Amino acid sequence: MLFKSELSTFKRQLLHAIFIPLVFCFFIILAFVFEKGMHLDFHTFGVYPRSFKNIGGIFTMVFIHDDWSHLANNVVSFFLLSTCLFYFYRQIAIKVLLVAYIISGVILWIIGRENWHIGASGLIYSLVIFLFFSGVFRKHIPLIALSLIVVFYYGSLVWHLIPWEIHDPISWEGHLAGSIIGLILSILYKSEGPQKPIPNWEEDEEDEEVDEDDEEFYSDKDEDENSMNEIK
Repeated sequence: MLFKSELSTFKRQLLHAIFIPLVFCFFIILAFVFEKGMHLDFHTFGVYPRSFKNIGGIFTMVFIHDDWSHLANNVVSFFLLSTCLFYFYRQIAIKVLLVAYIISGVILWIIGRENWHIGASGLIYSLVIFLFFSGVFRKHIPLIALSLIVVFYYGSLVWHLIPWEIHDPISWEGHLAGSIIGLILSILYKSEGPQKPIPNWEEDEEDEEVDEDDEEFYSDKDEDENSMNEIK
């Protein structure tokens, strides 16, 4: 455990939920500040589709941003969404984040336009789609509520899954790649992590079945004892 055990369960789970997102966001901001502070240009650390020379950009793209507005939008969205992921889906959060991080970049590398693609928006789309569909598939009220909140705040993102201009400056391919892997992960992991609890009436039915079995066992046992007495 990273945090003191005397903290309440809610506080401890919340602190664990924000730890990894906070570290991730710190390095995103650090990379941007270093780039601008040193007057460098890190755009070549992005993804250039189908170029094996720059395939490493799959791992570094999320740390590269164009300006402060681009950085702020992505950092805030990523922090909120990944915190929700680690709080509500803590059993599978690491797997979901890593797979989405890598595979969304791979898909972008395959389908993207021949240009430099930078930023964490593909990963953000993965998280939005995963959180929404996971809540729907699991049919668990708290997770469905989370799905509705995600849709309320990020539903407009769906309009950026397609190009709006001939030379659209936004990497809609990155958004599409993230959405694809987010949907796939919500399907693959729908049986892992938090699940809808079994209603009490179902548990009562199971107990009744056990009681009926016990009654049958004891009644059979009594009959056997009576037959033995008759033989004696």
